[in-house]
Amino acid sequence: MRTLNVALGERAYPIHIGPGLLGRSELVAPALATPRVAVVSNSVVAPLYLEKLAAPLRAAGVRVTEVVLPDGESHKNWETLNLIFDALLRERCDRATTIVALGGGVVGDLAGFAAASYQRGVPFVQVPTTLLAQVDSSVGGKTGINHPRGKNMVGAFWQPRLVLADTDTLATLPARELSAGLAEVIKYGLIRDLPFLEWLEGNMDRLMARDAEVLSYAIERSCANKAEVVAGDERETAKEGGRALLNLGHTFGHAIETGLGYGEWLHGEAVAAGTVMAAELSRRLGWLAPADVARVRDLLSRAGLPVAGPQLGAERYLDFMGHDKKVIAGKLRLVLLARIGTAVTYADASQTDIRAAIEDCCA
Repeated sequence: MRTLNVALGERAYPIHIGPGLLGRSELVAPALATPRVAVVSNSVVAPLYLEKLAAPLRAAGVRVTEVVLPDGESHKNWETLNLIFDALLRERCDRATTIVALGGGVVGDLAGFAAASYQRGVPFVQVPTTLLAQVDSSVGGKTGINHPRGKNMVGAFWQPRLVLADTDTLATLPARELSAGLAEVIKYGLIRDLPFLEWLEGNMDRLMARDAEVLSYAIERSCANKAEVVAGDERETAKEGGRALLNLGHTFGHAIETGLGYGEWLHGEAVAAGTVMAAELSRRLGWLAPADVARVRDLLSRAGLPVAGPQLGAERYLDFMGHDKKVIAGKLRLVLLARIGTAVTYADASQTDIRAAIEDCCA
């Protein structure tokens, strides 16, 4: 097991990464306010892993309430969030009950938003079971639900007390989900960690083959990058750079997810196509060479990810992007690449260039 720390002062918390962690109740115990938890999972993950987590907790004297949600991005909404509240109230969970998210990014976002809201805030623990959740969404405290007009538009910042990433759960991960997680892994190399990007280029085949050693290293390196960025700009308030840089490809990608309907493309798939659009726009601004854009496309393609967006029409892309959370005073701040390994936020790209980059990068 390797342990990292998210340095947020009194709200700092550990990220434990390694195999066989679900059964280690002693790692969870320090994060509990009282010996009572509500484990929120979904209909796919719960049959595989809920009892592996819950049984050791019960054996340690912890009262466990189980909340099983329907699976999928299409359920990341008010109705599903209320299923959590209904269960918490039915079981008379008090404000010292710790909500534990067991699942991927959708479960983590829903459970985290419930934890931020229930009785005005209860303790929260993340137990991510997908690669995307382990390297990205479980760390940093962003929680929320989708709105028909935009992804993750309703939510709260609510930091967990612990992230427990059991790498054994990746053995049951569908290939498409593995690839979706790799989109976020590649992102860290592109925005701030060129040596890691070069390592990914040399080890992508082993990652796709689920080599345990290289997967563990990729998770640890990704979490280290995320933890450092979050510690420096927890609520994404920096005027330049900061946490916003973690959104490379996301503004375009969220437009894809919203435009197609949530769940049609996985989040990582949409981010991959959006990353190519961001790279192409960076080329149009004179920051990247054509070979750099090809390099981005090649690595994403080797990870089994789409490198062209769906034909929604440039105007629909722009409409959805206009609702992005990075729009400030009517100006859309995009995360672009000043060069491979260095990202910037930029609000002065012309509509003509953005539209052209979208059109060039659609199937």
